[in-house]
Amino acid sequence: MFVNKTKVTYVIIKGISEAPELQIPIFLLVLLIYLITLGGNMTIFILVCLDRHLHTPMYFFLANLSIVDMSCSTVALYRIFVNFITKDNREQFLECMIQSYIFGSLSSHELFILTVMSCDRYVAICNPLNYHMVMNINTCVIMASFCWIFGFVQSIPFSVLMANISCYSTNEINHFHCDLGPVMEIACSDISTLKALCIIQGIIVYVIIPYSLTFISYVFIIITILKIRSNTGRRKAFYTCSSHLTVVILLYITLISQYNIPNNSLDSTKLLSLFNTAIVPMLNPILYSLKNKDVKSALRRRLG
Repeated sequence: MFVNKTKVTYVIIKGISEAPELQIPIFLLVLLIYLITLGGNMTIFILVCLDRHLHTPMYFFLANLSIVDMSCSTVALYRIFVNFITKDNREQFLECMIQSYIFGSLSSHELFILTVMSCDRYVAICNPLNYHMVMNINTCVIMASFCWIFGFVQSIPFSVLMANISCYSTNEINHFHCDLGPVMEIACSDISTLKALCIIQGIIVYVIIPYSLTFISYVFIIITILKIRSNTGRRKAFYTCSSHLTVVILLYITLISQYNIPNNSLDSTKLLSLFNTAIVPMLNPILYSLKNKDVKSALRRRLG
């Protein structure tokens, strides 16, 4: 039975699982992960703001990444908490569209801020003598502002096309939040333009620009590190970018598995999406704090 768009005033978010016996364990697990994500990223953000030793380009971008991680997790996971507490998995259609827009914007912004961080590491390792001249405060603010503005601007065409979908086959979304893919799956009108935009913009925004810049940056970084004669120098140079490289690898592996592996089942897609929106943001502050002497020193100074 086809449902006309004018009659779809709300959608039903089916969640991670519909099994009644799994609702409490899923809620508690996701809540724990979310609290760790908020606590870790908020700690990083506060330390960067308060400790003058962390007032450098690297930690400026790290603070931006912490804001994005907290925001992205909140937008993607809040419906799980609302559904469990209220026992009502209905969501207003307009709210669903807004959630999809904000989530898409934050996701693209995260890729670009990680790309900017890779460029920062490239300058720090490959051109250290000119690092503070190249990566000055004006450059950092401009690069971070571009990531925020571009992230929210590039998602506008998707939202406009989604808002103009004429009909839906059902109002049930088999996901735990309103993402572009699940919404497209329930559309029964012609969405060829939206699909073409997803392919074209996905290749440019998510592959060519961020992936290529990150890959090229690390090629030059690795070449520069290999040219360092002393083992201590090589370890120190690799140490400065190991946390960022780990985060980038985790994120891209998840995105590739989620969107580019054919014949993914709905359950596996939701699990990959949960990993991308909950686990990766939780791991970011852990990786940056456990492997970073500056952050650990700043934390000791604040606690002391």
